[in-house]
Amino acid sequence: MSAAAHFSNERVYKGCLVWLCFWGWLSLTCAGRLSVSSQNLQVHKHLKRLNKPAVKSIQSPDGDIIDCVHISKQPAFDHPFLKDHKIQMNPSTTPELLFEENKVSKKPKVERISPVTQLWHQSGVCSEGTIPVRRTNKEDVLRASSVKRYGKKKHRTVPLPRSADPDLANQSGHQHAIAYVEGGKFYGAKATINVWEPKVQSPNEFSLSQLWILGGSFGQDLNSIEAGWQVSPDLYGDNNTRLFTYWTSDAYQATGCYNLLCSGFIQVNSQIAMGASISPVSGFHNPQYDISITIWKDPKEGHWWMQFGDGYVLGYWPSFLFSYLADSASIVEWGGEVVNMEEDGHHTTTQMGSGQFPDAGFSKASYFRNIQVVDSSNNLKEPKGINTFTEKSNCYDVEVSKNDDWGHYFYYGGPGRNPNCQ
Repeated sequence: MSAAAHFSNERVYKGCLVWLCFWGWLSLTCAGRLSVSSQNLQVHKHLKRLNKPAVKSIQSPDGDIIDCVHISKQPAFDHPFLKDHKIQMNPSTTPELLFEENKVSKKPKVERISPVTQLWHQSGVCSEGTIPVRRTNKEDVLRASSVKRYGKKKHRTVPLPRSADPDLANQSGHQHAIAYVEGGKFYGAKATINVWEPKVQSPNEFSLSQLWILGGSFGQDLNSIEAGWQVSPDLYGDNNTRLFTYWTSDAYQATGCYNLLCSGFIQVNSQIAMGASISPVSGFHNPQYDISITIWKDPKEGHWWMQFGDGYVLGYWPSFLFSYLADSASIVEWGGEVVNMEEDGHHTTTQMGSGQFPDAGFSKASYFRNIQVVDSSNNLKEPKGINTFTEKSNCYDVEVSKNDDWGHYFYYGGPGRNPNCQ
């Protein structure tokens, strides 16, 4: 072959490579753009499903937008089984109090400057016939691992108190400090929960304090109803302490979600917004604030109702959502949960509760007080045979006690990483 022919062939070869590279780049670029475009379309559709038309919108001081949505247009009614559902505006009855918890407390004293409320109340109210819904934005959804998983907990996030294998319990990256009762039939529970704003190390970690109403096994069929307060940068985009609820009927796999981020929970209250910031919060050696949460099964209709404080009946989870909980709960748990990602090879510094261990006591450690269960006669009563559970007591711990003012109560929490928790 002549030098000229060789040069010509080499030029053609290199030209082909250039064209191949160009078309490959173009193909990858187009695929990337299509992928982004497809994701944007998915996000847009999801936002349209979640953000229902508002009668009125309220700008909260913390940046949230609260939409006042007509009660019949809320996300719950996207569920095919709820298309013709008649909203039950009130439970047929509320649990009767067997234990008098309203005595004048001497010590420890719960001091309040003003009632615990939600920040958005400073900017307006929703009218009767509407419900307040925290608006979801594009950034909220994009922080999730996928559009499908937005608003959902990861699998295996319930404490496994009966598991004797600590390694198994720690595999999920979730750690707990809880009190619990099991071995009977429970028709609800109540607790008054100290409200703090724990520090969260990483955006994909959280810290929460809640009660769990559980039915079924800890396998694939677990039913759970949950409520409390949480700090979750991943879900909300900030470090505010927020009221939340959660439900699942299949161990967090496909069903259920936080707050109103899927169809299920039917809200009837116009004053409290799920997922909205709670204010004020407790401070170290400062006034202490707490919230009361009651969840119970309506003995007539069978739905699971939730009440916030003494006067806010928020709404209900229809009984058909559940299998085991369609009858009753078999376990009730109260306490704290954090995510421990161990991102730098060490235990997280994410705090549980106030960030102090239980022995720090009142105005320093966080507490649950007047914990109660609902029996088959719809009575609130003291729980019998309370147990405690924590995966790593050097990181987060729990101590149960009892007195005349607080009934059964416990302090719980911890700082996470410390010299004894690496």
